[in-house]
Amino acid sequence: MTDPLEALRTPVVPVDPDPAFAARLRERLRRALLQPTGETMTTTTVRETQAEVRSLTPYLCVDDGRRALRWYAEAFGAELRGEPMVMEDGRVGHAELVIGDSVLMLADEWPESGLLGPKARGGPSQSLYLNVPDVDIVFSHAVEMGAVAHRPVADYPYGRNGVVMDPFGHRWVIAGPPLPARPRLRHGDVGYASVWVPDVDRAAAFYGSVLGWHTVPGGAEAGRRVEGLPEQHIGLFGGQEHRTVYLAFAVEDVHGTVRQIRDAGGDAQEPTDEPFGVSAMCTDDQGLRFSVYQPAEAVSPVEGRLAEAAGLTAHHGEISYLTIGVPDIARARSFYGEVLHWEFTPGHTPGGWSVRLGGTEVRPMTGMYGGADHPVVVPMYTVDDIEPAVARVREAGGTATDPARQPYGVTSECTDDQGSRFYLGQH
Repeated sequence: MTDPLEALRTPVVPVDPDPAFAARLRERLRRALLQPTGETMTTTTVRETQAEVRSLTPYLCVDDGRRALRWYAEAFGAELRGEPMVMEDGRVGHAELVIGDSVLMLADEWPESGLLGPKARGGPSQSLYLNVPDVDIVFSHAVEMGAVAHRPVADYPYGRNGVVMDPFGHRWVIAGPPLPARPRLRHGDVGYASVWVPDVDRAAAFYGSVLGWHTVPGGAEAGRRVEGLPEQHIGLFGGQEHRTVYLAFAVEDVHGTVRQIRDAGGDAQEPTDEPFGVSAMCTDDQGLRFSVYQPAEAVSPVEGRLAEAAGLTAHHGEISYLTIGVPDIARARSFYGEVLHWEFTPGHTPGGWSVRLGGTEVRPMTGMYGGADHPVVVPMYTVDDIEPAVARVREAGGTATDPARQPYGVTSECTDDQGSRFYLGQH
């Protein structure tokens, strides 16, 4: 039997709405969407991060909505929440981005409604406070992508933060918890290490691939600074044909240490004030170049077994061991014993010596040997898994021996793609 409801049903025929009504409705929708407060703007399912429209949600006006969506995604890891509403003239009428557990709304400028971005109005009138796990990396990445560094990253009593202005004129405070306090340096500890290479850009690419280093411009044009290492300050410096690692040693009294260096047969320039303290560039009595510096905060003296000796374990990408080669080991032991208070005990290899301070290891652990053609410093970098790290060295154009087990871990002897020697170590 035929269903009477089906038989009697009239086909649905679309009818164009009244033009005046359609225009009024479109305008009402546009105004509602551009209101900074109001009803929920989308019914898209909330992601698993539990991001949601909260009691107070930022709603940005930008001068290029499509570009802004891409920029916030690449710079801050934002993800679209639903599809953007694009108006007939191509402008973004409304879009939502998820950043962490929060929602950020944005739309293009609507001058006809008095809605303009900060650049058109002469500057921002508010700041956006963004909490991230690693302030330094997010800050640097945003700057690399075109944001302007307004205030550099620094530690404050309430945490670590820096301020950038994004390409659309909005001011972002990129914030996170303060970095863990580093173990206090002692007189004779290494406070900074700079890897000297011919081409700094090639080196940044190589060590970024092998060790995951994230480098940013340093104080000099040829310098790069490695960010994100938990315990150590490491840099790269280009234009150097002598491939080595330049070390900066913390000292209690830089002026007194300079006099000791000169008395011991070395050379030392007059100390200068630097952002990190008072520093002097030096050369030992066999031609090894280095620096001594007196940090802004006090350096602890070497007194027995210091509690500050904690923190000797290097993290992935950090230096776990330094091998210093010199022509004459007896002269080196005398020089560094006098200047840095280093003590020497026989090492594991014939002719090698381990360096100690007040009965504990120098930080990072250091050894010295004689008979080198010219002074050189060779680092060992800690890696979490040595097998894939060796593969990355070879893929990046360097050389690496097959990993070999030693009493202190598994190591590989390597060179980078410019001939600089180093070791990899998995402990």
